[in-house]
Amino acid sequence: MTLQYVPIIDLGPYFGGTAEGKAEVAKAVNQACRDIGFLVITEHQIPKELIERVYALTSQFFDLPMAEKRKADRPRPDMVRGYSAVAEESLSYSMEEAAPGDLKESFSIGPTDVPAEPYYSEAMAGPHFAPNVWPADLPGFQQAYAEYFEAMGDLARTLMRIFALALALPETFFDDKIDKHISMFRSLRYPHLKEGIEEGQLRAGAHTDYGSLTIVKPDGAQGGLQVCNRDGEWVDVPYVEDGFVVNIGDLMMQWTNDQWISTLHRVINPPEDAAGDQQRQSLVFFHQPNYDVMVECLPSCLAEGETPRYAPVSSGDHLKSKFVRQTTFGGSKVA
Repeated sequence: MTLQYVPIIDLGPYFGGTAEGKAEVAKAVNQACRDIGFLVITEHQIPKELIERVYALTSQFFDLPMAEKRKADRPRPDMVRGYSAVAEESLSYSMEEAAPGDLKESFSIGPTDVPAEPYYSEAMAGPHFAPNVWPADLPGFQQAYAEYFEAMGDLARTLMRIFALALALPETFFDDKIDKHISMFRSLRYPHLKEGIEEGQLRAGAHTDYGSLTIVKPDGAQGGLQVCNRDGEWVDVPYVEDGFVVNIGDLMMQWTNDQWISTLHRVINPPEDAAGDQQRQSLVFFHQPNYDVMVECLPSCLAEGETPRYAPVSSGDHLKSKFVRQTTFGGSKVA
């Protein structure tokens, strides 16, 4: 049976540690990644206190006057750190489509506590380990964001282990490919605008994500995430209060020789008749393997007589090519 909706998967059996439990979760994840590329996970082991603390501090930051937020502006276009205001980015540019700016503002960080070793500063590392930019007067903000980045890295490692089992690989197959990951954590606020919206302008235009996987903590406001299923229909991603939304990115689709799909998705505006303030806030972790890892067709994803659909590419070069495309078509997008 082919899924036409986004499934909710309990990770509890995996964390239970039994072979049967791990196989059960891996089977469900494999089905989701093959059919729709999205899933909602529960029992993920991330402390609720941490999520709530980061969410509250994020709200405090976005509530600051624009002049204060601008003090944490992105240093330069290729360095995705710091603040970006409403409509300064267009996700659809990554699909080579012109579109109005997205109705969101964002704050982004990359790896924290970067070791003083050549690997992290040589030319190949590019801007992936660039220093983070922080708001000046928000006590606890930097510590909370660093903790959340670390927790999401741990959860991503768990998910990659589940992916390995789902792909008939050793459970720790990806471990040494993501131990110096070049991921990004980005908080987003989508204001509830009731006028001044251009034709075709969305909270986030239709796009796919770049890397291995994305982990999203949304809220329950109207005007949420939608995914395009295999029938070409836009379906709502279910909101589960304590759950995370997970989707695979272009790099994982390439790794699996298109057996898993990196699915088109978007964030829509609230209905015109929506009551109250439907402002939306999301915490998004974009996971990307070590920059020097070569991504090539996995042995379990190539049937006898088939040839890989993609030439091998490093994780860093793959990401750089996406940046080049977005810049060429006028955006400053990362997602």
